[in-house]
Amino acid sequence: MSLWQTPSWQDMLVASGQSEEYFVIEQDIENTKLPPVFVEKRRVSLWEYGLFVIGLEREYDQNLQESLTSLCQEENCLFVQVETLNYNRQDTTQRTGKYYKKFIPPHTTVIDLTRSSEDTLAAMKQKGRYNIRLATKKGVVVEQVEKNPYNAGIFYKLMSETTSRDNFAGNTREYYETFLSSLDESQLFFAYFEDQVIAAGIFVFTPTVALYYYGASGNTHRNLMTPYLLQWVAIEHAKNRWCQIYDFLGIASPGEINSPLSGVTDFKLKFTPDVREVSGSYLYIHKRWKYILISLLKKLKN
Repeated sequence: MSLWQTPSWQDMLVASGQSEEYFVIEQDIENTKLPPVFVEKRRVSLWEYGLFVIGLEREYDQNLQESLTSLCQEENCLFVQVETLNYNRQDTTQRTGKYYKKFIPPHTTVIDLTRSSEDTLAAMKQKGRYNIRLATKKGVVVEQVEKNPYNAGIFYKLMSETTSRDNFAGNTREYYETFLSSLDESQLFFAYFEDQVIAAGIFVFTPTVALYYYGASGNTHRNLMTPYLLQWVAIEHAKNRWCQIYDFLGIASPGEINSPLSGVTDFKLKFTPDVREVSGSYLYIHKRWKYILISLLKKLKN
């Protein structure tokens, strides 16, 4: 079961205001009980709602499609969007499919945590290994810290510096507090230099997969290459928890131009050459003309 298909994730979304509510679809096929499917209800535009199924690891079959279509019609929603998740599919030539907003990037880069730490380091680009050693040599220390409002505030301050510097949108302080307090699987790591927090990361550790969810760094001491050591400590932490995969959670797709992930793709590829297409998308549109109008307005806004 993926992180996004758990009750704790759904509760976090509602508590943080990311979704209005969620539904659970239970199905039995040939006397076999299938894992429940969690469906998020989110406000999209023009007083309309969309239904989202994120991180579906089971097959998106005809029965599930009919159940979701029926729910979409009952709730009078604009559409229902499904995003699958499969780490075993390594074909990077397939298209992601139709979607309104993608939550799981189609392509990501991963580390096989069943391999030794030595093999993981050997597979990195030379610059990645060098930057980890550099941060260590310069005295950077990475530690797991308590998930309390004070530390969430430190993370938010660093994230504000990051978003301002790199020109992308972040979330509110309250969101990060809710994320950390609601998800038992989440953990917060700080990187210190001379007793000052100069970088931080929020990671999620499920029984099988570790996810690099949010990273932030300040505007000072950037020459210490602290984010590289921060990642390496999280990777080793995931290995010690017996996770099987470390997911950097998204890179630009091969051949994609002007991707919002272009800036972080080079950073993530320094840790591993293992690129996988992990997520496809499906879209059922209930109100076609309204959807076309909203899509046009969305394009004009961008």
